Amino acid sequence: MRNSRPSILILYGSLAFSVISLLFAIIVSQFFVPLKPYLLIAIPLISGASAYAIFYFLLKNFIYNRLYLIYRSIQTNQENQTQQNKSIDAMIESAESDVKIWKEDRNTEIEKLKEQEQFRREFLGNLAHELKTPVFSIQGYILTLLEGGLEDENVNRAFLERANKATDRMVNILEDLDQITKLEVDEFKLEMRSFDIVDLIRETFDALEFSANNKQIKLRLKKDYNPIYVNADRPKIGQVLTNLINNSIAYGNEAGKSEVSILVFENLVTIEITDNGPGIESKHIPRLFERFYRVEKSRNRNEGGSGLGLSIVKHILESHGQAINVRSTFGKGSTFSFSLEKSAISGPVSSRGIPLK
Repeated sequence: MRNSRPSILILYGSLAFSVISLLFAIIVSQFFVPLKPYLLIAIPLISGASAYAIFYFLLKNFIYNRLYLIYRSIQTNQENQTQQNKSIDAMIESAESDVKIWKEDRNTEIEKLKEQEQFRREFLGNLAHELKTPVFSIQGYILTLLEGGLEDENVNRAFLERANKATDRMVNILEDLDQITKLEVDEFKLEMRSFDIVDLIRETFDALEFSANNKQIKLRLKKDYNPIYVNADRPKIGQVLTNLINNSIAYGNEAGKSEVSILVFENLVTIEITDNGPGIESKHIPRLFERFYRVEKSRNRNEGGSGLGLSIVKHILESHGQAINVRSTFGKGSTFSFSLEKSAISGPVSSRGIPLK
């Protein structure tokens, strides 16, 4: 009975009312006024049907009014007229389903809020740590100069240069944060055009050659590629390549390698950056693209730049409608890959579509 539908419960009550009416009609017929046989049948049937109709109507309106208040309190987009036209059973089933969905949505929302709160705390802590290092360095250099180092020609210039480097680091962090913010709120306009991705990779190698030579890391293409034209924002994709290749240098092994390969499949061009560095443990990969997240907490924080590079990569590629992927074997190396739309034009063009050659 506990799991019966409301209409069944009303029916049971109406049948009980019919039985009571039948017994009452029999008593009246035996002791007071004799009734014809068809009345003995008609009276309980009519009373039972009337009781069903009255109880059904009253209960339906009662349930509808209560459900209306519930829907308003949980702010669900439920059409009142649609509910009112449903049967009692359908109204109850719909309400149970909606409440279940609402509960699941609230639980999901609560979990997301907890994750966001945790992320916010970690982000603020990481940001404070990133800025604290250069600020303390600048403070130390200035205090040394004020306490007599300013008059010492062997000290003052060197300390001012170090303070300048620390200032540059702070500026880089703030500029990267500003860029991520603009990417997140879609304030960054992409200048899409056709360009040779092979040529851009070679340009990136040239720009990072000095850093690679310091660690004796070889930068190379997997093979000699003919020009491959993609449709994207060239400076932004240049930044993606710079960040990914620079990471492979910064966190790679001495005398290692950083190899870029290109795969063309239908209308997509996939670029892979592979290194033979220390690799990344699988537990770190889901959080790898968070702001300031570091795989090795003890690593020199100046070695890896602002700590925002991979986050910027993720946002730039998402603004192109693409994603960044990573495969890594701990102790053997990592591969970062992303895809771009293949250009329909086999040649470079400006952002307005004007051929450059």
